Amino acid sequence: MSENKLVDAYNKIITHLHEDLGDASRTLARALEAAKEKLSEIGGLTQEEINKVADYVKRDIEEAAHSLVKSDEKSSDDESLAEWLKFDIELIENFAWDAFMSVADKTRIELAKLEQMAKLNNIYLTGEITGPGTLVCEQCGEYLTFKTTSVIPKCPKCGGKTFKRC
Repeated sequence: MSENKLVDAYNKIITHLHEDLGDASRTLARALEAAKEKLSEIGGLTQEEINKVADYVKRDIEEAAHSLVKSDEKSSDDESLAEWLKFDIELIENFAWDAFMSVADKTRIELAKLEQMAKLNNIYLTGEITGPGTLVCEQCGEYLTFKTTSVIPKCPKCGGKTFKRC
């Protein structure tokens, strides 16, 4: 399975979500299912690959929305997102940032409800796709910074395969 193919699929799902979530009555779950169907119609990916990429997108959107929920209490959205990414937002290249953030902003409302029920504890694994941001190796604490949609490599310092968003 080509990594570029999965990165392209990630970006296509974000684009579909951005277009679909213009309807305020849509939830992220419903919009994500519709985006998966559209991606399936295009072809070129197995259903397993589509589901895997959709899970990556959902994870990243929820993490960004969670950051936005926190920013409501502390600081501006830009400051909070820069902290979540661990780099200046203006450095992001080759990514549909506006689309990603509009989906994350709509998801923030859903997440605020969910956060009362459970605390987010997403684990990122080597070989998965992630959007821009910084991950930290759970084994050695090494930081991996992504400025574009990318495949998560093994930790360059210790070879670790599990990461958390900083």
